[in-house]
Amino acid sequence: MSASSIPFTVSGGVVLVTGAAMGMGRLYALRAAREGAGVVILWDVDAAGLAKTAAEVTALGARAVVRQVDLADRTAIAGAAAECRAEGPLTLLINNAGIVRGALFWEHGPEQDIAQTMGINALAPMYVTHAFLPDMMGDAGRPRRILNIASAAGTVSNPRMSVYAVSKWAVIGWSDSLLLELEQQGYGHLAVTTFCPSYIATGMFDGACGPLLTPLMTPEDAVDRAWRATTAGRPQLIAPATAQLGKILRGLLPVRAWDFVGGKVFGIYATMDSFTGRGEKAGTR
Repeated sequence: MSASSIPFTVSGGVVLVTGAAMGMGRLYALRAAREGAGVVILWDVDAAGLAKTAAEVTALGARAVVRQVDLADRTAIAGAAAECRAEGPLTLLINNAGIVRGALFWEHGPEQDIAQTMGINALAPMYVTHAFLPDMMGDAGRPRRILNIASAAGTVSNPRMSVYAVSKWAVIGWSDSLLLELEQQGYGHLAVTTFCPSYIATGMFDGACGPLLTPLMTPEDAVDRAWRATTAGRPQLIAPATAQLGKILRGLLPVRAWDFVGGKVFGIYATMDSFTGRGEKAGTR
């Protein structure tokens, strides 16, 4: 029986979660521990938050491996990856870490906002995956997964999210391409899932309001949906269903017609007007 025909499970395996100190990253780590992962590797810049998550993971029976990593620093990523590869090939890699700056484009600072957002949201998932992918490709004895957290903002443009949106467009394009490359080159044991949620009530998007018929998702619901899609090897999940509808309509309608429907009917273009995030004009997943 080939690995691609065996049901995916993290039981006894090694899971890496970036942005694991809080929010959805913490929930992914706890889900991995509950599902029987042997080792859960936790990466984040927040040392105190990492310690709390590690304690919870350990209490659930998994071994926690903690690394304080600045994902905007490629050298830090390479160093942490070199250490953590000793745990063995990853069974599941969750590229979860992300930040958002809610501001008009010209209000973004080139370094603090633009470079940091692109570095953490778009480049870090590629660097992290690049470091662990050879081992995951080379060990085909069991199914393996990569879960990349993108955003519905990467499918539908929105004011006050220009840099965040382009960072998530980049994740979607890269993640989809990686999936195709692995499939075409015969790595059937290794599947990639791209998760594109609308707003999630983690604190990252405090002050934002969901579009018409699109309430904020709970972190628990978002994590459960992403986990089940990853387990099934689903290539992409856009949630909730109204976010998928927005992507379809944007592709079908002329630009100005979509602007009217998306902006005036669904109210998408006003969703970030009162955004505060976890800090002034900023939020972290």
